[in-house]
Amino acid sequence: MNSRANQLKAFDRLLTIMDELREQCPWDKKQTMETLRHLTIEETYELGDAILDNDLEEVKKEVGDLLLHLVFYAKIGSETNSFDIADVCNSICEKLIHRHPHIYGDVKVEDEQEVKRNWEKLKLKEGRTSVLEGVPKILPALVKASRIQEKVSGVGFDWEKPEQVWEKVEEELEEFKVEVAKNDTDAMESEFGDVLFSLVNYARYKNINPENALERTNKKFTKRFQYLESKAKILNKDLKDMTLAEMDVFWEEAKKL
Repeated sequence: MNSRANQLKAFDRLLTIMDELREQCPWDKKQTMETLRHLTIEETYELGDAILDNDLEEVKKEVGDLLLHLVFYAKIGSETNSFDIADVCNSICEKLIHRHPHIYGDVKVEDEQEVKRNWEKLKLKEGRTSVLEGVPKILPALVKASRIQEKVSGVGFDWEKPEQVWEKVEEELEEFKVEVAKNDTDAMESEFGDVLFSLVNYARYKNINPENALERTNKKFTKRFQYLESKAKILNKDLKDMTLAEMDVFWEEAKKL
């Protein structure tokens, strides 16, 4: 691996290139924080994909793409004397030191859960009126549910045992079934949301990341379905003309692969 000196040299090189692009490239000169925003979100999801695929070479590339965006925002900030990359780095350093008194102070902690509880208490002391203020409104619903539950758990609002959480899942499933029987769309949607929320909570107790779990299933399903499509193509058949039994043969093949 590179030495600290080489790491700093590489970062300085990136800052220099960013300066040059902002000054000389027509596209880079036109960008604002608003125009970069959706691209940054896209890069974040691409990094997430690479992590789930355990493709470390791709992770390296995507981390670079995301780092470029962060440097870009700092460059734009420096142009209005609002902040620069040094301000960004110093700000996060100060936050990390302040929120880790068990490392940089004399606070003692027993485990990871106590660290999380202290973290949330420190945030409230910093002026937040709710532990949920730090959950971005724009987060996808599944991720948001997970973060909400982590936040409230950090201040002690939680179940005592995993069995209680699973009982809640079963309770919500029964309530959902009742509304399904009534065929009330609005009520079904409401109860289905409760089912998902309770499942996300149970996943947390089992140290399962629900977003990662669902995306892994998405990838698995996609791979199997594309195998089915490729087999149908070899047979010169259209999927809509195949029976479910015919498709199931290839689906089972895909599962074995």
